[in-house]
Amino acid sequence: MRWREICGVAIAIAVCGFASGTQAQTTYGIGRPATTAEIAGWNIDIGRDGSNLPKGSGSVSHGREVFAEQCASCHGDKGEGGLGDRLVGGQGTIGTPKPIRTVGSYWPYAPTLFDYIRRAMPQNAPQSLSDEDVYAVSAYVLNLNGLVGADATLDAKSLAAIKMPNRDKFVGDARPDVKK
Repeated sequence: MRWREICGVAIAIAVCGFASGTQAQTTYGIGRPATTAEIAGWNIDIGRDGSNLPKGSGSVSHGREVFAEQCASCHGDKGEGGLGDRLVGGQGTIGTPKPIRTVGSYWPYAPTLFDYIRRAMPQNAPQSLSDEDVYAVSAYVLNLNGLVGADATLDAKSLAAIKMPNRDKFVGDARPDVKK
C-alpha cells in the first residue's frame, strides 16, 4: 500500500512539472519580456543588514526641512502622529499591555526605515524623494527617537551600523521556525 502511494505522488509531481513547463512557454500574443532597466526600477528593496542601500547621504538638519515639507502634515511636526502613524517615542512599552509601536520602539533594523520611506512615502507621491532626502528623513526620524545625534549625517555604512533598541527582542522563543 505504501509503495502505491509513493508512486502516485511521483507521477503527480511529474505531470504537474510537465504541465507547468508547457504552460510557461505558451504565449498569447500580448506583452513582452521586461527589460533589465525595467526590472532594476522595481528591484529597490533594502536588506535589514543594509544591503542594496544606494550611494548618497543625508543630515538630520536637512531631514528636518524635508520632514516639515513632506511628512509633518500626516505624522505631526515632531513625528507625534496625526493622520499618519506616530513615529516617535514608545521605548520600553513593547512588553506592556499597551505597546506604542514607533520607529524607535518597535522597528528592529534601521535600514528598513530607509526602504519604507523610499518605497512608500510621502503617501501621495511614493518614490518621489531623492536618495539624499530619504537618508536625511531617516536621520531626522532616528534623531527624534534619540538614536542618532542632532549633527548626524547618515549614509549606507552608518545607517546599517545603527543598532535599534528592539533588534534582539523582535522575534522571541515562541516561534519554533525561527532560529537565533
